[in-house]
Amino acid sequence: MFLRDICDRSVFCRGTKRNYFIVNNAMTAIPISELGEPFYIGSVQKLYGVDSDDSVMVTQTTNQGSVFDVGALFEIPGSDVARAVFRHVLYSEMAKPELWKEVLDGIRATEDLDDVYRDELLTGAMEDVCERGARTHHEGMIDALSGEICHRGLPENPSAYNVVRKYQILKPEEIQFLGAHLYDYAKFPHEDGFVIPLEYIVRFGITSGSSVYRKYLKMDAAARQSFERELGVNEALEAWKMLQRPVSDCTSKFEPEDRMVSKQEALVMSGLAGDMWVKSGKMAVLGACFVRHLLDKIGLCLWDIKWEFAKDGEDVVFVDTIDTDSFRATGFVDHKGCRYVMNYNKQSMRDYFLIAHSDWTDAINDAKGRAAQQGVAFTELLKAGQEAGTYAATPDVAEQFMAIQVVKMDLIKQHMLGAKQPEEIKVGLLKAGEEEIKFYEGLGKLDEFAKLNGV
Repeated sequence: MFLRDICDRSVFCRGTKRNYFIVNNAMTAIPISELGEPFYIGSVQKLYGVDSDDSVMVTQTTNQGSVFDVGALFEIPGSDVARAVFRHVLYSEMAKPELWKEVLDGIRATEDLDDVYRDELLTGAMEDVCERGARTHHEGMIDALSGEICHRGLPENPSAYNVVRKYQILKPEEIQFLGAHLYDYAKFPHEDGFVIPLEYIVRFGITSGSSVYRKYLKMDAAARQSFERELGVNEALEAWKMLQRPVSDCTSKFEPEDRMVSKQEALVMSGLAGDMWVKSGKMAVLGACFVRHLLDKIGLCLWDIKWEFAKDGEDVVFVDTIDTDSFRATGFVDHKGCRYVMNYNKQSMRDYFLIAHSDWTDAINDAKGRAAQQGVAFTELLKAGQEAGTYAATPDVAEQFMAIQVVKMDLIKQHMLGAKQPEEIKVGLLKAGEEEIKFYEGLGKLDEFAKLNGV
C-alpha cells in the first residue's frame, strides 16, 4: 500500500546508482536494494551515501562485534537488527519531552543524592529537554521490505538500516616535541557542525572491568585521592559498588589510542565555549539517566555508558551508535550459594576472552604498551607479533557461549519492540544468565569468572 501511494504522489528520483522516493522535498523511502556500495566499512557498521540528500547517510548495523579495540572479532546472529532497533527506539524516545519529565521525576525522587548536585543537574539542559526533547542525529529506520523511512514508531518490518544526519569529522593535527607525540586541537573552536572529539563516559557505579578501576588499582594512596577528586567522588572506588551520584569522565576520540583526559583538558580539546561544554557534560549524564530508566523496567542495572556529541550552532546533538555495545548493564544471578553479576552487553564477550583466552588478551596488552611508547597503532604491533609467532593467534568463540549471547540480544530487542511484557523479559534474561554460569562451570573456569563478576 505504501509504495503505491507514494508513486501516486511523489517524484521518483534517480541517482547514478540509487532510486529514492521523495514527497514535498522530504525523503520518505530508500529501497535497501538500491543503496549501492558503502563508503565506509567499520568494525560494527557500514555507512552509505544518499545521492539526493548529502546531509544524511544510511547506517547498517552488522552482526559483528568488537572488543579490546581490535576491530571486528565475532558475530552474534540477529544482533544487527537488535542493535539497530535499540538505537531507533531510544533516539525516537529521547525526542519526547514527556519521557524526559519521567526522568526528571526519577532524579528528584532519588534518595541520598546531594541537593546541590541535583539542583545543578536539573537546571539548563534538563529544562530544555523537558520542553522540546533532546536533539539527536537520528532520522528514522528503513522498513526492510518497503524501504519506507519510519520516523516515528516502528516500521512493520524492522531492519538493520537507520538514517542519520551527517556531521563533519575533524581530526587534530599530530605534532612532535622532543620525542613526544602531541595533538593540536586549535582549529576546532573556529568550526561548526562537527563531531566533538571526545567520548563522554558516565558511571553510576564501578565494575571490575572498567578502565578507571584498573587504572585506580595501579595508583599509590596520594594518586588515588587526586583521581577521586578528578572523577568527582568522595569515596574509595570498589568493584561492583554503586556511587553516591553519577560521575563522568572523557577520553580522546580521534587520536590513535583512547586517552583519558581531565575535565580541564576536555574543555580545551572540545572546541566548545565553556557554557556549551558544560551543557554537553550535563546532557551526557541526563542521557545516561534516560537509558537507566528504560533498562530498569526489565530488571537490568546500568553501570556506565558512553556518548558522543556534535556541535550544531548553539546546540549539542547526540550522535553515533548507541546500543548494547555502548553501555554496561547487568543483573544478578544466584548459583550454588554464590551471587554473580551477569552482563547483558559486550562485556560478556570481553570476560569470555579474558577467561578462556588469556594468552591472547595478554598479547593485546603488551602490544598496547609498546605502541604507546612508539606512537603507532597497537594493532600493527599485534599483527606483526602474531605473524612472527610471539603473540597468540586471535581465537574463535565457542558455539555454546555464542548461542547464549544470541538469546540475550533477542530478549532486549523484544523489549524495545514492545513484543513482550517486561516481566517476561526479566525471566528470560535471568535464565540466559544461569546458562552462562553453567557454561563457565562446564569449562572449569567458574573461579576465574567469579574473580571478575562474583559479589
